[in-house]
Amino acid sequence: MAVEWDMEKSGPATRAEAVTPADSSDLTNVARALFVGTGGNLKVEMQGGDVITFTGVVGGTLYPFAVTKVFSGSTTASNITAIR
Repeated sequence: MAVEWDMEKSGPATRAEAVTPADSSDLTNVARALFVGTGGNLKVEMQGGDVITFTGVVGGTLYPFAVTKVFSGSTTASNITAIR
């Protein structure tokens, strides 16, 4: 289980890590946002537990999604970075 992110915190992100999509494991920490380097589809589990596939995300974009997992199945986007 990913370490929770306190939604009350504000200010700039202080950490980042490359994401390797995986169906069987969570991110180490909840991401405050995801940077997608190369566009495609992005299947994630949101911090609230919802699982959704975002279709046609644009490369070079920072998405303000608080996520616990990036799935390998259905994810075609790449060069993904978790921002925390």
